[in-house]
Order: sequence, then C-alpha cells, then structure tokens
Amino acid sequence: MSYTAKEVAKWFLNYNQYEQKVYGDTEYISDSKLQKLLYYAYGAYLAIYDQRLFDEPIQAGQHGPFVQSVYEAYKHFGLKGITEFEPLQEVFSEQAQSVLQWVYENFGQYTAWALRNMTHAEDPWQEAIANSAMSDAAIVAFFQRNYVEVV
Repeated sequence: MSYTAKEVAKWFLNYNQYEQKVYGDTEYISDSKLQKLLYYAYGAYLAIYDQRLFDEPIQAGQHGPFVQSVYEAYKHFGLKGITEFEPLQEVFSEQAQSVLQWVYENFGQYTAWALRNMTHAEDPWQEAIANSAMSDAAIVAFFQRNYVEVV
C-alpha cells in the first residue's frame, strides 16, 4: 500500500504532537527536519519491503533530500516548528507504522541541521544531480548497507 508524502508528513507531525503531550519537552518539527524524516522513512521502507512508501520523488536539494509537495505545504513556517497541520485521517499498515516509528525514534532526536549534515555525507545525496530526483537504487543500496536488514 502506498501513501502520499503529505500523509506520511502528517503522521510525523501528529506523532510529534502526541509526544509533546506525553513528555512536555519535545520540540516541534521544522520543515527541514520533516523533509529528512520523510527521506529516512522512504529509504527504510523501500529497502525493507522493496516498495515505495509514497510515490512522490525524493529530490536532492541544496540542504539535503526533500519532497516538493511537502515543502510547498509547510515552507511558510521557515525554520520554526510546524504548529498547524491537519489531523491524521489515513490509517497506516502495521508495516508502515513500524518503519515510521523506527525513523522517528532513531532520527527524530537530531536537529534539522544535524540531519542535513548526515544526509550530505550519505551516498544517495552525494551521487544525485542537484535539484533532481534521487535514485531509488542508490537509496536502497545505501539503506540496506547502513540502516536496515531486509526481511
């Protein structure tokens, strides 16, 4: 099952809001951080299940991987945390939720700038042509080698 990048973004924003309510000291996710979480979710899901989590391409931007539709939706927040978004309507599969929670737990702890630096050091971004779609083959190879075990 494939979702839209905006639906996956809403999952991260809603999960972040839940953590804010539970823990109280969780920071809001900025657009830049959200973009990197989308990239890591896309890469992990693709590497594990050999399927795209969403159909929109991951672009290689100046500040790292991004999804154009999500950028357009949240760019007005600038570097500030995203505080206004729609509630989650989509029901995610157990597989998708497992990957999204893994990404949030493993990468959500980093700042947007740290995630930017991490993605800049990774092969898929380094091998991509600026402002073009990143290669799914490069993403899969990198994620299988560095982050996930194929089930």
